[in-house]
Amino acid sequence: QVQLVESGGGLVQPGGSLRLSCAFSGSIFSIYAMGWYRQAPGKQRELVAAITSGGSTNYAESVKGRFTISRDNDKNTVYLQMSSLKPEDTAVYYCNARYLGVTGKKYEYWGQGTQVTVSS
Repeated sequence: QVQLVESGGGLVQPGGSLRLSCAFSGSIFSIYAMGWYRQAPGKQRELVAAITSGGSTNYAESVKGRFTISRDNDKNTVYLQMSSLKPEDTAVYYCNARYLGVTGKKYEYWGQGTQVTVSS
């Protein structure tokens, strides 16, 4: 029933930009947070950026000033605008949604991931 559709990944040169999109669909009570995580080969998954339904944001220190997360609550869609990309940004980026069911129980759902490669 729940579905996350990610798009926007690809190959880009250092200094370039990419915009990732993640659309959530499904019958739930409410989404209280969505975010982007990434995992590079041989490394742990890490938070890149997250945003609550109220607009509060949280960024990894390594991307502050370069990445911007935004959302459209009406469309249940979150975006990640990535600028000044560096080779170390290369990773699989995963969209994450945290939501409440009709009973108030918390759930978490992950997208399939989209590859971002920064290379010259």
